[in-house]
Amino acid sequence: MSLLRRLAQRFGRPPTEVTEAAGGTDVLAWGARRDGGWLVATSAGLQAVPEGDLLPWHLVGHARWTAAETGGTFAVTPLVEVEPGVQARGPVTRHVLTDAGELPAVVRRRVDQSVVASKRHPLPAGGGVLLVARRVPGQAAREWSVVFDHDADRDDPAAREVARARLAEAVDSEDASR
Repeated sequence: MSLLRRLAQRFGRPPTEVTEAAGGTDVLAWGARRDGGWLVATSAGLQAVPEGDLLPWHLVGHARWTAAETGGTFAVTPLVEVEPGVQARGPVTRHVLTDAGELPAVVRRRVDQSVVASKRHPLPAGGGVLLVARRVPGQAAREWSVVFDHDADRDDPAAREVARARLAEAVDSEDASR
């Protein structure tokens, strides 16, 4: 990407369609998609414009960036609540960008800022469970959730008991440190 184009991306205004899709939230960065449109980071989350729904930062499980000569690819894995306090990884969505600008750095920072604590624990029959505390906009308290490595472990009573016990320990230790 040329220096002039990089400066325009960093200090210029986002395209009108991006601003309108942001709906009043601050546009932090955007990247041009190869198939048309943009991938946009706003103060509220990540959104494909024009057709995508907003994915709030606290529901981004993974956002993996792979750079290429010109642009690169974002592979975004959303988290979906399957029951209170239990999340599953949703299907990965790939966004091929011809011009990413500051988007990779902004996405990384926003996802990292949403995670307060994260700890993986092994399960008795193999696999593991990830305990995550996240900041959720508009909530004073941190939101704890569990994400099993394998969806089938959610139905295993032993795995659920380990997850429940480890989550209780994590929440108790967090309360003691305040």
